[in-house]
This record gives sequence, C-alpha cells and structure tokens, in this order.
Amino acid sequence: MSITDWPADERPREKLIQRGAAALSDAELLAIFLRTGTQGKTAVDLARELLDRYGSLRALLEDDADGFCANRGLGLAKYAQLQAVLEMAKRHLQERLRRGDAFTDPTGARQFLQQQLRHRDVEIFACLFLDTRHRLIEFSELFSGTIDGASVHPREVVKKALALNAAAVILAHNHPSGIAEPSVADQRITQRLKDALALVDVRVLDHIVVGDDCVSMAERGMI
Repeated sequence: MSITDWPADERPREKLIQRGAAALSDAELLAIFLRTGTQGKTAVDLARELLDRYGSLRALLEDDADGFCANRGLGLAKYAQLQAVLEMAKRHLQERLRRGDAFTDPTGARQFLQQQLRHRDVEIFACLFLDTRHRLIEFSELFSGTIDGASVHPREVVKKALALNAAAVILAHNHPSGIAEPSVADQRITQRLKDALALVDVRVLDHIVVGDDCVSMAERGMI
C-alpha cells in the first residue's frame, strides 16, 4: 500500500503539519527527507530498514558519502541534500547564539555544542566566550586529543578570554564514546581553569560534556 493510501493523520508529512515535527518518530522524519521508497517499499519502510541497518539515526546522519550511497534508494543527490540540511541546522543554532537568545535558555547552547562536537572522533576542548550580559562573543576550539591536565593549558584560555574582553565562559568538550559522564580528570581541569580565570575576573558558568546527550557540570554541583 502506498503512503498516499494511508489515513491522512498517519501520513508523515500531514502528521508533521498537524502535530509538529516532535510528534514524528525517527523513521517518519527520515521518510519525509527520503520522499520516495524503492520498489515494493514505501519511504517509511525504507527509513525503518535504514535505521535497523545503522542502529541509530545519528549513525546514519554521520556516515560518509561512500557508506551512505552504498544503500539502495540513496545516492549522491540525497547525500548532498542531507549535508545541506545538517549545515542549515548548525548555522541556525549559530545565529541563535550570536543574537544571545540561547543564553536565556541553556538548551540552545547545549544543542549548539552537540552540533559542533558530538560527531568528532577525537576529544575537542572548546569555550563559549561571553560578554557581561552573557551573550556570545566567540566559540573557539582550543585543544584536541585526550582532554586532561597535560593537554589543556589554562594560560591559553586566559589569554583568549582577555583578548576577547570576555566576562564569562562556558567550557565544553566531547567524549567520542558517546558517554557524557564527567570524569575525575574533567573535574580537575575545570577547577584549574576556574581558578586561573578568576584571577582576571572571568567567571566559569558551566562545563558541558558532550556525548549522545549533554551533561552540565554546573547542574551536577561540580562547579
């Protein structure tokens, strides 16, 4: 049966329009992106098959061009469309941060950091440098590799904060494993940076660990 033969409130596109994108499953959202299925399969069937094959929506979205195009029903055109959609989402979050909207709601900052850091295959340490009203001045990736006391240099973070005339920072780094639980090393470097930045009157508002989700060390009482 074709999707057009389904009841209107069960068709992914109509369901999105009536109830909003959040009401759709991963397969339904992917089906809208795919638009068409393959012979004998609806777009929803194809979407479910792809999600079963990859194990998650994230794994599908982060596949490279060769892997993505190896799937029946996909190709370079679809891959290009997907990359454009992902880049638009990233830029949308960047614009929200530039306007300062995200810092009235921490969710925006977390979404932005996930977009920037979640897919990286090595640990990246970054900072959101903020002004006195906690609006974004600059997002900077400062260090890469294993994030510990030897690889993150407080002097460089302080130097950057002074150069930007920042009043506060949000520290962030990713865990490529996907597990966002802060480690003992994360807590130690956070305290070192907090102490160093306090000497120049720059506040550390939070340290966000990015994995499959985000963990706020401030919310955990670790700052």
